[in-house]
Formats: sequence, C-alpha cells, structure tokens
Amino acid sequence: MASVGMPDPSFLWGVFQRVDKDRSGIISDTELQQALSNGTWTPFNPATVRSILSMFDRENKGGVNFNEFTGVWKYISDWQNVFRRYDRDNSGMIDKHELKQALTGYRLTDQFYDLLIQKFDRQRRGQVAFDDFIQCCVVLQIRFHLLVSFII
Repeated sequence: MASVGMPDPSFLWGVFQRVDKDRSGIISDTELQQALSNGTWTPFNPATVRSILSMFDRENKGGVNFNEFTGVWKYISDWQNVFRRYDRDNSGMIDKHELKQALTGYRLTDQFYDLLIQKFDRQRRGQVAFDDFIQCCVVLQIRFHLLVSFII
C-alpha cells in the first residue's frame, strides 16, 4: 500500500477551522476527539487523544495551534498507514496475529501479546481498534526507550 503524503496546507487549514469549534485558534482534546474517526463508528479513546496532543502541544496550552495540528495530522496519518498495512482482513480492527506482525521488531512473547490485547481492547472482542493501536504503540515506544536509556 502506498503511503499518502501531506495534503495541501489550504485543505488542512479548512479541516483545522472545522475542528476548532470555539474559534479559539487552538484545538482542544475534546474538539480533536470529536473530529477523529476510528473507522468503526466508535469514538476515539480520550487517553489516546490526550497522549497525541501532549506530544505536539509545545507550550502546554491544552491544545494545538495550526502549525502543531499539521504535525498531529501527519502523525495520525502515518499510524493509519501502518494500521491499514497490518489489518489484513480490512476489518478496521487488529487481532493478535496482525498485532504480532505489526510489532515484529519488538520480539515479544505470545503472553505479552495477550497482555497487550487485554489492555488495549476496550470492546473486549480480542481485537484492537485504530486509536487503541496508536496508544499501544506509543506506550511500547516510551517503555522501550526508557529501558534502553536505563541500560545504556
């Protein structure tokens, strides 16, 4: 599957203006959550939205301005490309087998994959939705980098 590049800035500005409901020039976590789609008709996980915004809210203002929003857009788009690549059955969900394929580089045990599914499967169906997949990967990256920095 080909990766999609960044859209035209005028397109992103239009999206930003539609999402910024209170016209503050800042998109809050609530505004972003309402604008994001899982592709499964379920709302985006608020914890995932807060995690994403905290990575891009450089001034700790409780949201992102337009320039930061372009980074959020790219970040979510990049994760969406990864998710789609490993969602082999196009169900809009990633099961344990697909998750193992997506996270092969981490060399995790089957028991650890079971724990990941248990922790990040909010619907309790043995699968992880797109937003929870992002959250899972962010948590793994943070923990992995902490472990590496502790060892080195």
